[in-house]
Amino acid sequence: MGRMSALKDQLHTDLTASMKARDALRTSTLRMVLSAITNAEVAGKEVRELSDEDVITVLGSEAKKRREASEAFELGNRPELAEKEKAEAAILAEYLPAQLSAEEIAAIVTAAVESTGSAGEGMRAMGKVMAVVSPQVKGKADGGAVAAEVKRQLGA
Repeated sequence: MGRMSALKDQLHTDLTASMKARDALRTSTLRMVLSAITNAEVAGKEVRELSDEDVITVLGSEAKKRREASEAFELGNRPELAEKEKAEAAILAEYLPAQLSAEEIAAIVTAAVESTGSAGEGMRAMGKVMAVVSPQVKGKADGGAVAAEVKRQLGA
């Protein structure tokens, strides 16, 4: 097996530090994400070492689960559980690239629409535009927000 990703190394180091500091929330959150990373490594036909980019994908999906759970708990009038999910999402966000603003997403989508010549094609061009936009925003923006902006710009 190759060298462990630097980000995964950092997560392990921070887990050890949080255990020594008796920071229960950070410890449980880091354990959870490291276990998700291990699951991703053993999923599929053969065990593989995740790259930093793969680790960011796992972190992003775990953070998204926390945001969605937090919203569900808020709707279910369970503020203490919603707060715990938000706190976990905030810890995960520390390891993710800075998130793009709505303006930055709009600019990336505008450039993609222009480069693919998709203006005026409506929803038929959605896949073509998303194929150009997705690699640029991976891990840096919520997919739903990006898709909504693409739809808006395509006039769908």
